[in-house]
Amino acid sequence: MNNKTHTLSAERRNKTILSVVLAVICVIYVLPVLMVLINSFKLNTFVKTDTFALPTGEMWAGMSNFVKGMTFGNYPFWKSVCYSVVITVLSTALILVCTSMAAWYIARVNSVFCKALYFLCVFSMVVPFQMVMFTLSRTADQLHLNTPFTIPIVYLGFGAGLAIFMFVGFVKSIPLEIEEAAAIDGCGPLRTFFLVVWPMLKPTMISVGILEIMWVWNDYLLPYLVLDRNLYRTITIHVQYLKGSYGTVDLGATMALILLSIIPVIVFYLTCQKHIIKGVAAGAVKG
Repeated sequence: MNNKTHTLSAERRNKTILSVVLAVICVIYVLPVLMVLINSFKLNTFVKTDTFALPTGEMWAGMSNFVKGMTFGNYPFWKSVCYSVVITVLSTALILVCTSMAAWYIARVNSVFCKALYFLCVFSMVVPFQMVMFTLSRTADQLHLNTPFTIPIVYLGFGAGLAIFMFVGFVKSIPLEIEEAAAIDGCGPLRTFFLVVWPMLKPTMISVGILEIMWVWNDYLLPYLVLDRNLYRTITIHVQYLKGSYGTVDLGATMALILLSIIPVIVFYLTCQKHIIKGVAAGAVKG
């Protein structure tokens, strides 16, 4: 009886320690977002001197930081929002369609070429962007991929690795007999994919889509290198241009725009996080 009691007390102690450790990790992750929220309502002077203080009394700036951030300079903020939305939607759609079809082909065609292609796609996930960014920038200019409507092609190259890895794992779990039945009924490869395979890819499709949307929306370096910043600016680039004379930065307005840019992603992620777990489990475990 004493041994059993000792075991239960040890389990409770371990769970308590684990809970404390996870709570500390959670606070570390949430703290930067909380600091952005707090400082977005402070006057610029107090952002520098009282960073961790609550915006009360003379520190309170109200909505003036948001107004200043959205009206600063000669480039409209709404235009940056539109370009970010266009790039995110087009890039995600292109990645989902192209990589799902490629993954289906790789999973079903048992050849050396397909295996080599799969491992190359997986290997691309470990290649740092900084290794190829200068060559990529020059290539994008030469191929005229430096607009919001053509940069999704560049995102396709960088997002294909993870997407194909997840899609291949899920396709392997789909019984081949279903596709054979569709072929007997007269379906060609395209009809088989879009009418039979595509609906069954929904769990992984949602998961990959969520991950790609969060990546493209928050990306700063690729649009900064590829796009013509005088004509096209995403939200992340717009925030970087909040500078006055002699390089001075209004930190209050900057924090306000950062908050506006991360709110859609946070809401989107919290709404769809259960689909991420289901999709990862379906694609990575079953495969």
